[in-house]
Amino acid sequence: MKLVSYKTEDREHLGVFVNGHIYNLNSCDKQLPDEMNAFLQGGEVLMERAKKIDAQIKSGELEPKEEAFYELLAPVPHPTSCRDGYAFRQHVAAARRNRKVDMIAEFDQYPIFYFTNHNAIQGPGEIECMPDHFQKLDFELEVAVVIGKKGRNVTAAEADSYIAGYMVMNDMSARTLQMEEMLLNLGPAKGKDFSTVIGPWLVTPDELEPYKVAAKSGHTGNNYNLKMTCTVNGVEVSAGSMGDMDWTFAEIIERCAYGADILPGDVIGSGTVGTGCFLELNGTGLLNNPGFKPQWLQDGDIVEMEITGLGRLSNTIKKADTDFSILALKK
Repeated sequence: MKLVSYKTEDREHLGVFVNGHIYNLNSCDKQLPDEMNAFLQGGEVLMERAKKIDAQIKSGELEPKEEAFYELLAPVPHPTSCRDGYAFRQHVAAARRNRKVDMIAEFDQYPIFYFTNHNAIQGPGEIECMPDHFQKLDFELEVAVVIGKKGRNVTAAEADSYIAGYMVMNDMSARTLQMEEMLLNLGPAKGKDFSTVIGPWLVTPDELEPYKVAAKSGHTGNNYNLKMTCTVNGVEVSAGSMGDMDWTFAEIIERCAYGADILPGDVIGSGTVGTGCFLELNGTGLLNNPGFKPQWLQDGDIVEMEITGLGRLSNTIKKADTDFSILALKK
């Protein structure tokens, strides 16, 4: 099942995406809420009701009216929190190699994550960025999960049952802001807090069963061989696979939930796939060729991310009409 959030006449709704069409779930079953957060709060009971409606639409047993005029939103427009992990060893190793530093041994010892701005979640469409964001503006090609039930001290062995679904994620990054603030060892904040893009829909785990593969040796949890690509203005710049995740989502969730609640509506990103951002690609290019010309996102660029089974997330970069700069405020 593919769950969507969408807007008609300035009201948000919850629907299912079936064969290119969106159908409102609440109009099919009044016990289903008409927005994503309330739906996720209902846990497995509401999920099963929605799956029944989805199956009836697909079989033709139910023929509801499709939505004709709508704006597609982030599948979870108002997440309870948003974390981002660091699951792909290939990306970490390449980024460190490009900076001419050794691979950090701690990567293989435990999964890590940081909290990003859950109020800056966006879906398909325009991403408005400030002038300082365009100082090395970057995409990050990722997978994300959404938590479907409350948990605490969840083990990796049971963590997959807490996942309501999977989505494409673009962790937008302003690298100049990020690099200057990380000198103070507090992690990314202003370099990451302006936009995290998810979409186009939330895909339930059962749809990904045909793609399931074993986790890496010594790791616990589900993994899926899903091809991941990113194009900028129609030119492919990144390609990888979710199957290359070293740390599984189950293991990341285990760490997230240790001594803390995870809640329905929490979004957790995988971290960047290998080759999945310009920071890594530019570093590799310059390492191999001193004459390499780095590329960063520009005003008007169209960024499209596609992941097997999860759909295509398309965004257009737009520069805000202002000259306000916090980089210019430095003492």
